[in-house]
Amino acid sequence: MLSELMLVLQLLTLLQVKMNRMRLRIAERLKQSQNTAASLTTFQKVDMSQMIDFRKQYKDDVLKRTGVKLGFMSAFSRAAILAMRDVPAVNASIEGPGGGDTIVYRDYVDISVAVATEKGLVTPVVRNAESLDMIGIDKEIAALGKKARDNKLTIEDMAGGTFTISNGGVFGSLFGTPIINLPQTAVLGLHAIVEEPTAVNGKVEIRPVSAESADIFVHC
Repeated sequence: MLSELMLVLQLLTLLQVKMNRMRLRIAERLKQSQNTAASLTTFQKVDMSQMIDFRKQYKDDVLKRTGVKLGFMSAFSRAAILAMRDVPAVNASIEGPGGGDTIVYRDYVDISVAVATEKGLVTPVVRNAESLDMIGIDKEIAALGKKARDNKLTIEDMAGGTFTISNGGVFGSLFGTPIINLPQTAVLGLHAIVEEPTAVNGKVEIRPVSAESADIFVHC
């Protein structure tokens, strides 16, 4: 028995791959966020019925007229931008010595969009998203995603975001707690859309539902 085990161990091989500098830097920053940010995660279930119907109604026309595929990221981006008008701290940053002692507010919104690549997760930035409509946001996201997959992103493409949206739903994730990308003060996590029983006007209906999560720096 022992000789057989030794033979199996001899046949096993290990593959060791050095982490590239981007992955190391991202890991360092996210761990720093976990260690220093006093954050609160909140979950909210969203009935996606109207958004799905809206997309079905207009996606073909939008694609024909503009060449842009209408998605859900732009809708959540617009919703976040509107929410920032009432809660500007969500679009702020914590800056200063000792982990930050100053809240910096902005009158523009640069949304960091999490994109998975072969080299790891990157967060290119949609600049001045508050000035864009849904089609404009989706167009920018598609262009940045292509640059990421083609390994053509620059430091400038990923610098200076004021708010992050991460979409774990593309991997089938139902729930998750996104990590704040310091010095930002909040991050929105999107998740998979699944059908589930939902109370509607006193009746139970099957609706497409997604559980979205927000991680917020509680000092704001």
